[in-house]
Amino acid sequence: LQGTPQKDVIIKPDAPSTLLSEKHADYIASYGTKKDDYEYCMSEYLRMSGVYWGLTAMDLMGQLHRMNKEEILSFIKSCQHECGGISASIGHDPHLLYTLSAVQILILYDSLHVVDVNKIVEYIQSLQKEDGSFAGDEWGEIDTRFSFCAAATLALLGKLDAIDVGKAVEFVLSCMNFDGGFGCRPGSESHAGQIYCCTGFLAITDQLHQVNVDLLGWWLCERQLPSGGLNGRPEKV
Repeated sequence: LQGTPQKDVIIKPDAPSTLLSEKHADYIASYGTKKDDYEYCMSEYLRMSGVYWGLTAMDLMGQLHRMNKEEILSFIKSCQHECGGISASIGHDPHLLYTLSAVQILILYDSLHVVDVNKIVEYIQSLQKEDGSFAGDEWGEIDTRFSFCAAATLALLGKLDAIDVGKAVEFVLSCMNFDGGFGCRPGSESHAGQIYCCTGFLAITDQLHQVNVDLLGWWLCERQLPSGGLNGRPEKV
């Protein structure tokens, strides 16, 4: 007989009941010190975002001083391309995802002078399409994640008016579904990750009132499982 697919985790009785902040900080501070580690090498394609996630966690725990600021700023500078976009790592192609992560890091360190801000703005402008959507890079994939990345980056730089905000809002709203959620493109399935990006985008552009709050709220509530964890869409772990 085929078993029922497991859709939730089982938390062991002896699992920690408090956040082990010191262990988390030690792990993040030591991560990347061994450049030949398999895990480190295999995560190169998202290095810039990984650095941002690590720094944010350390800042929240009051441990940001343990990170090598100058090394990080030098890394970001070396990842900016002539087009203005920033890549995940040295030698990789520039992308909106990693451009946002880099700008977030620079804002955290109050060090925007490290990069050419005007070129970043031009890069983001070049990725907006006629329907208001954004491609993630020069290769053209369209996704509402990239609408969020574009708006968030420009808002942090004080340059949101550099794009056609009205058309960008129209595109994101066209991705709203009957269940109140949002997909990556018009007609795509609602997903919590896309909802985060779309509601974030609408908040940045002062259009959050366009969301069906009750419908979306219930959809999100239904993502919680008995363990307390949340899935990204119906019937997923």
